[in-house]
Amino acid sequence: MNIEDQQRDENVSRGDVTIQKDKKLYNGAKNRSCRSREDELFLTGLISLAAGAALWALYYLWLRRFIPRIPCFFSNVLGIYCPGCGGTRAVYALLHGRLLKAVWCHPLVPYGAVIYGGFMLTQGLHRLGVKCIKPWKFHNWYLYGAMAILVCNFLVKNLLRLVWGVTI
Repeated sequence: MNIEDQQRDENVSRGDVTIQKDKKLYNGAKNRSCRSREDELFLTGLISLAAGAALWALYYLWLRRFIPRIPCFFSNVLGIYCPGCGGTRAVYALLHGRLLKAVWCHPLVPYGAVIYGGFMLTQGLHRLGVKCIKPWKFHNWYLYGAMAILVCNFLVKNLLRLVWGVTI
């Protein structure tokens, strides 16, 4: 054993790693994964987009003739809107270019489309070599914003329905 190996063994046993080449070997936090959170989210976004398109095509082209529409439990039994009520109408309105109607039906859908679309577009362009575009990073406030929109939407729509009789 030479002096460098002895120093490395002493440093590792004490818990501090001072030799640059050994940081990768002994520092588990640095060597867990080569992918960043954004890499994982981008890959998940691509897989979700492909799976969603495949499921939509399967349903639209074949299954919708066999699967009946299920009534909403919240609306039929409890007499209130569920937290996701209006989501399908919002997607339909958004795909047909009616942004205000999509926001009225369920504001989480346009919000999610902007966050998902912006993240995937900037990350994709950056990965294709367009370096003048700074890719979006994931932030927890995206989720906090989505939860706030979901709760506010639920409360406002049910207040409109129960107090003033306004339905969507």
